[in-house]
Amino acid sequence: MSKRGSVAVVAAGLVLAVGGCGGGGGADDKADASAGKVSAEPTPTRTPSEQLVQWVGDMCESTIAIENLRTESAADLKEIRNSDDGELPTQSLAVGYLAGTPSSVEDVESDLDDLAPSGVPAADRLHDAWLKKVQGVVTDLDGISPSAAFDDAEGSVTGVDKLVQSLTSPQPDLLALTKKDPQLAAAYQRAKQCAPGWTPDEGAEEGDSPAPDPTGPLPKAADGRNTGACSDGECEVLVTSTADITANGTSVHVSVGDDYVTFQTAGTLMQLGGAGGEAGFGDTLKATVVAHNKDGAVLKFTTP
Repeated sequence: MSKRGSVAVVAAGLVLAVGGCGGGGGADDKADASAGKVSAEPTPTRTPSEQLVQWVGDMCESTIAIENLRTESAADLKEIRNSDDGELPTQSLAVGYLAGTPSSVEDVESDLDDLAPSGVPAADRLHDAWLKKVQGVVTDLDGISPSAAFDDAEGSVTGVDKLVQSLTSPQPDLLALTKKDPQLAAAYQRAKQCAPGWTPDEGAEEGDSPAPDPTGPLPKAADGRNTGACSDGECEVLVTSTADITANGTSVHVSVGDDYVTFQTAGTLMQLGGAGGEAGFGDTLKATVVAHNKDGAVLKFTTP
């Protein structure tokens, strides 16, 4: 009997001890248990370097430039398809498009090529993929001449627009990468070029000279609208829409649009945008755009 009772007491003690280890302990027990746990609070993101912020901003700027280029190309193609023999004929519009588009793509290529590595492998892979894609389009555009507009204005422009529209972002794009990399995300938030609605005009440095106001008044042309004064090859005239000018034996058809002044002779077609541009007609005549806005253009013809 006494032996059985001793066993019972020992068993009860064991149950108590086990209950004490696994049951509701005191404050010390809770402290010991929590000491081994990892804190659930997120680790704060380090502030990105200025170099990374600049890199991300430049990538956003290049991406915006490409998207704008695609939008403008589609609009130009639509305008050319809907053009007639009005203010600017189809060929003139097509020549301007074929002359300007390759240089716009090359500008984007140059900006991307100037970017140094970011130090973030995934971001650098995106940059390399972008650069390879743009370089491929530049190569394809090398064989296209503005003179192709004379043979097939709409067809030549359609082919170039197809190349431009192929400039879609490699995946994952920059925004997708920011969701996987806190440093990229922080840099993206700080880069002004990545802000919604940012446009390249907003990136101009303070103190930069403002662009000339295209809506300002045109200067007075020395010969007014008298295109007959150009017969000897020396004149300065105002053209508000179209004019046929014979200067120093060369007949030039001039068309003035909002963005370009077009000069067309029997064998050449040239477009100039803005003031200061020059068009040469062999060794006998030169035309200079003195001023140009929505109201017309002041043109100066000279002989060598």
